[in-house]
Amino acid sequence: MRRRILQSTLLAVAVTGVALGLPLGYTAITVVHDVTHRDLANRARQVAAQLDNQLADHQQIDLAAVEVLRPEGGQIRITGLVSGDRELGVSPGPDEMSETVPMAQHGKVTVAASAAPKRTDQLEVAGVVTLLVVLSVGIGATVATVTARRLAEPLRHVADRAARLGAGDFRPDPRRYRINELDKLAEALDTSASALAQLLQRERELIGDVSHQLRSRLTAMQLRLESLAMHADGATAEDANAALEQAERLSTVLDELLAAAHAARAVDAEPVDLAAQLPIMVQEWRASLRQHGRALRLRAPAGLLARATPSRLRETLGVLLDNALRHGGGTVHVSARSGDAMVVVEVTDGGTGVPEDLAAHIFERGVSGGGSTGVGLALARALVEADGGRLELSVPKTATFSIFLPVPRADDVPDLRWPTEASPR
Repeated sequence: MRRRILQSTLLAVAVTGVALGLPLGYTAITVVHDVTHRDLANRARQVAAQLDNQLADHQQIDLAAVEVLRPEGGQIRITGLVSGDRELGVSPGPDEMSETVPMAQHGKVTVAASAAPKRTDQLEVAGVVTLLVVLSVGIGATVATVTARRLAEPLRHVADRAARLGAGDFRPDPRRYRINELDKLAEALDTSASALAQLLQRERELIGDVSHQLRSRLTAMQLRLESLAMHADGATAEDANAALEQAERLSTVLDELLAAAHAARAVDAEPVDLAAQLPIMVQEWRASLRQHGRALRLRAPAGLLARATPSRLRETLGVLLDNALRHGGGTVHVSARSGDAMVVVEVTDGGTGVPEDLAAHIFERGVSGGGSTGVGLALARALVEADGGRLELSVPKTATFSIFLPVPRADDVPDLRWPTEASPR
C-alpha cells in the first residue's frame, strides 16, 4: 500500500513538473532571444538617428561617434549611402545575428553581433529552469514519502488490528489516526471486538450450562435405570439394562462432542517458549505502569514451553495486567514456572487484593469491584479454557492470578518426539 501511494504521488509530481517545466523552459529561451534582438534593434535605431543628424547638418559621416553603440565583438554596417557603404568593426562571422533599420535620409543601418552569448544565456536560463523543476520534483518526492508513510502506517496498524481480532485478541485499541475514515474503522473494530468478546463469553456459558444440565439429567436417569435393572421382573430388568447401556453411550457421545468442540477452539494452540514470548507480551504495559510510578518484574526460566494460542495468551495477560493497573498497587510481578503436568503463569501485584465477598464471583460476567464492565476476567478465563487450560484467583490478598496451561504434546515439538529407527540416536 505504501509503495502504491508513493508511486502514484511521484507520478503526479513528475507529470506536473514536466507539464510546467517544458513550457517554462521554452518561454525562458524565447524571452532571451527576444531581449537580445530587441537590444540590437535599439542600438540600430540610435545609430540611424545620430547618422541622420550628421547628414542633416551637412556633415561627413563620423562612425567614431557611434562606436559606443557597437556590441562587443560585433559590427555596424551602413548601406545605401550616396557616398558608399561604411562598416565599423569586424564581422562576427557566419554565426551572427543582426537587426536592420532604415535611415531617414538614405540607406540602412545594420547592427550585427555573435550569437554565442545569446546561446550561453539561453543555456543558463534553461539550466535554472531545469534546476527549479528538479528541486520541485525533489520536494514533491519528499512530501510524497511523508504522506505515503503517514497513510500507510495507519492502514498497516488497522490491518494488524483486524488480524489480532481474528486471532482472538479482543482488547480495545485506543489509538486513533486523525483521519476521519480510519478513525471510524478503528471504532468499528473496537465495537466488533467487544461484541465478539461477549459472544464468546455467552457461548462458553451456554456450553457450560448445557453440559451441566445434560450431565445432571443423564446421571439421574442412570441412577434410576440402575435401580430398575435390579428389579425382580426379568423383562423389566432387561429393558432397564438396555436403556442404561444407551444412556452410557449418550454420555460417551456427549463427552466426545465436548472434547471435539474444545479441540476445535484450540486448533491454533502451539508450543510457546515463555522465556522468549512473555517479555514481548508484557512490554506494552511497562510504560503504562511507569506512568503511574509502578514497575513490572518478569521471571521466566529458559526452555519452559506451554501449549497455547499466542494471541489468546497475550489477551489474557493484557486483561490481568490491566486489572492490576486499575485496581492493584505496587510492583506487578509476572512469573512462569513448571507445575504438575501443567505450566503456571502468575500475575501478582502489591495492592490490597480482592475483597472476600467478591473473590468467589470475580470471573462471573458483569461482576466488578471497580466500576468496570466486568467482562474482562470472564473473557480471559474463556480464552484460557479454550486452549485447554484454566485461570484461577490463587490468592485473593495481593491478588495473585494463576494461568494453568498444558504442556506441549510430543508431536508438537520435534525435540520431544521419540526417535525412530531411521533417526540418529
